[in-house]
Amino acid sequence: MPHARRPQPGPVRLVHWANVPLLAILAMSGLQILAAYPMMGPQGAPYGGYPFQGTPPPEWARLGEWLAGARHWHFAFGWFFVLNGLCYVAWLVGSGEWRRRLFLPRRDARDALHTAAYYLRLRKEAPRQEPYNGLQRFAYTGVLVLALVEVLSGLVLYKPVQLHALTALFGGYDPARLVHLGVLALLALFTVGHVVMVALHPRTLGEMVTGGRHHE
Repeated sequence: MPHARRPQPGPVRLVHWANVPLLAILAMSGLQILAAYPMMGPQGAPYGGYPFQGTPPPEWARLGEWLAGARHWHFAFGWFFVLNGLCYVAWLVGSGEWRRRLFLPRRDARDALHTAAYYLRLRKEAPRQEPYNGLQRFAYTGVLVLALVEVLSGLVLYKPVQLHALTALFGGYDPARLVHLGVLALLALFTVGHVVMVALHPRTLGEMVTGGRHHE
C-alpha cells in the first residue's frame, strides 16, 4: 500500500518559516553594513553597472544602528541561516525528496517553458502540480544556488585573506561585495514573486501552515 504523506512535510514547513525572520534580519543588517560605506569598486572607484554609488539604503530598511552592531546581527544570524539550509539539504537527500522537488532539466525543462507561457497568457492549458510544476522546481532550485553563492561571497567578505582561494574565485574582495549585494536583490525579487504566486494560489499558504491533506 502506498505511503500517505502531506504535500508539505514538517521539515519543509519548519525550514520555510525559519527562513522568514532569518532572511529579514540578514537583509536589514547587511544594508546597515552597506550604509557605513555605500560605495562599490576598489577604494570607491565606481562600477559602471551600479547606479546607487554613494547612496546609503533607507533607514527603515536597516538593522543594527551602526556598523559594529549590524555586523553582530549579520554574522550571528548568518550561521543560523547556513544551519537551516544544511538541514533542508540533508532532508532532501535523506528522504529522497530531491527527486520530486529539485529541477531536473530532462524532466522539467519543457514543462517549465509551458508553465511560463501559461502565466504570460501565451498558452491556455494550466500547469500540472505534482507537487510542483517545472517552473516552480526551477525557481526553488535556483534559490538554493543563489543562497549558496550568497553564503560563499559572504565568507569572502568575512575572511578575505584567510579564504584567499575563495576570494580569488570571485575575482577579489570588491567583486565579491558586488555579487553579495546583487544576489540579495535577486532573493528579494524572488520573495516578491513568491508572495504574488501565493496570493494567486492561496491553497499553498494553508499547506505551508498545516501541511495539507494526506495523499497516497
